Amino acid sequence: MSKANQFLNEDAVSPVIGVILMVAITVILAAVIAAFVFGMGPPEQAPQASIRASATTASNSNSIIMLEHQGGDEVTLTTSATKFSVGGTAVTYGQVQDYFTAGDRLYIAANTSSASGYTLANSTDASIITATANIGNSTETLDVTIIDVGSQQMIGDLSVRF
Repeated sequence: MSKANQFLNEDAVSPVIGVILMVAITVILAAVIAAFVFGMGPPEQAPQASIRASATTASNSNSIIMLEHQGGDEVTLTTSATKFSVGGTAVTYGQVQDYFTAGDRLYIAANTSSASGYTLANSTDASIITATANIGNSTETLDVTIIDVGSQQMIGDLSVRF
């Protein structure tokens, strides 16, 4: 054996690389399986919707808030899926459809017969939003928040000036 070849041991290179690759593949597979087993997927997302709020009047001439869905994801209208509030006070659901989609309008009215004080409905008709009173005065600004219950993320934080 010559002096140049005595320091080279080519027999050990392939098994070491093979073992490193096998360990890496095992670790990656274990991480993927753990992600599926423990449900570590991406977090739930709130609907992404463009909603505009403005002051308007009901059929009985009381001031109410109009919410207009201008585009984006549909919003599920159930108390277990979406919460509405006006100035921090919860809004109860009146007669509403199941989903709030692009082009739809919802109305929030002050309701003197409701314990919460505000009612959400699909119509400005005073018979649907019973016992309404003015929701705001001409110098007042009210904040309307819409929260997705499942993800606890805000869908909308809107200000309405009367």
